[in-house]
Amino acid sequence: MSSLGHLLVLVFLYVLLFYSADSRKPQVLHDTGSSEDGAKGTRWAVLIAGSSYYYNYRHQADICHAYQVLRKGGLKDENIIVFMYDDIAFNPENPRPGVIINRPDGGDVYEGVPKDYTKEAVNVKNFYNVILGNESGITGGSGKVVKSGPNDSIFIYYADHGAPGLLSMPDGEDIHAKDFIKVLEKMHKLKRYKKMVIYVEACESGSMFEGILKTNLNILAVTASNATESSFGIYCGGENPPPPPEYDGVCLGDTFSVSWLEDSDLHDMSKETLKKQYQIVKRRTGPDAEPGTSSHVSRFGSKALLKDYLVSYIGTNPENENFTSAGFTASPISTSSSVNTRDIPLLYLKSKIQRSPMESPERQELQKKLFEEMNHRRQIDQNIVEILKLSLKQTNVLDLLISTRTKGQPLVDDWDCFKTLVNSFKNHCGATMDYGLKYTGALANICNMGVDVKQTVSAIEHACAH
Repeated sequence: MSSLGHLLVLVFLYVLLFYSADSRKPQVLHDTGSSEDGAKGTRWAVLIAGSSYYYNYRHQADICHAYQVLRKGGLKDENIIVFMYDDIAFNPENPRPGVIINRPDGGDVYEGVPKDYTKEAVNVKNFYNVILGNESGITGGSGKVVKSGPNDSIFIYYADHGAPGLLSMPDGEDIHAKDFIKVLEKMHKLKRYKKMVIYVEACESGSMFEGILKTNLNILAVTASNATESSFGIYCGGENPPPPPEYDGVCLGDTFSVSWLEDSDLHDMSKETLKKQYQIVKRRTGPDAEPGTSSHVSRFGSKALLKDYLVSYIGTNPENENFTSAGFTASPISTSSSVNTRDIPLLYLKSKIQRSPMESPERQELQKKLFEEMNHRRQIDQNIVEILKLSLKQTNVLDLLISTRTKGQPLVDDWDCFKTLVNSFKNHCGATMDYGLKYTGALANICNMGVDVKQTVSAIEHACAH
């Protein structure tokens, strides 16, 4: 063999060895783009439906839909952690057993969703330990936690009831704004992520971040509403096409949630920035509608993340690669068919009454439940006014029923005072996320006015004694 032949053989063997060695290198699960030092990162996602009971159908529907978006986007189950009570798909009231839909003409979004944390395992302690990566602190569930590092991105999406300074959980304590922020700050200190995006679907969800989420944590939070208003359910009836008649009485989704989810279903997320989706969702949710018929989508934290492409957090469906937005305009969701989330339990009961036979024991029992619920709400309305009068020793307190803080200020300065009064209000007055806890802004006002905590607890006990 000539010297040239030997040289060609050697070159061939070198190339073969090079590619063989390269193929044996460990591969990054999800390339979210290089950091400044050239390192790669992994995309993590945590999805939380914080409610239970069939009339809250929409929350688990939102979360299941989000899971499908993430899976089609390329995230693996090992990097997606799901919290949901899991009492909807096979609920006796579900007209399609084993199926959950998130829009009137939509397909099943329940199939394949991991059951990481269900029933009593859906609680605030597990949630915090999951995002902190603390396996030893987990009780129940799959035990899966976010094992992230300094080059990774984290996407957190929560859907459920909220109140000023609170997010609901179906078991145990609620998520308190200041506690949540402390956990996020700890994650930042421990370098458990590079960038984080948080989407929150809940009433008064802006209060979870306003004035307390620092801008230097590399966290962008987007909320369904500002700090003082309700969010809204959608696909409750009245749309075109309407939900299937067998779903009468429940809402299939939430306005903010279906807006970002349906946008993600359609578009190439490698070409759409967080800023673009924020603008689309804000418009679809209907900020210019009549007061009381829509909410104002809000954002908090690091503005720098707005320029990031969504693929870095939720992936992108390859089927959307050739989607063009030319001539496409996302129209606002009709607010005529949206329902204030605090009124959905009433919608549910009224619908069941209408479908039950006249004079039947079932109808009478449902009418009784509706009467009791309405009466309880009137009692809560009276209780909070009495609490304000007794605590502040004033008679004109109606202006204090919602938070009086200005935009940019935190809901409350003394969060320990706030937590004490909220717990007392729940324990002595029977206030729940469905309705009564909408008045936690009033309790925050009491704390901000420097009223003695013990004095206010006594006022709560007295006002709700009967």
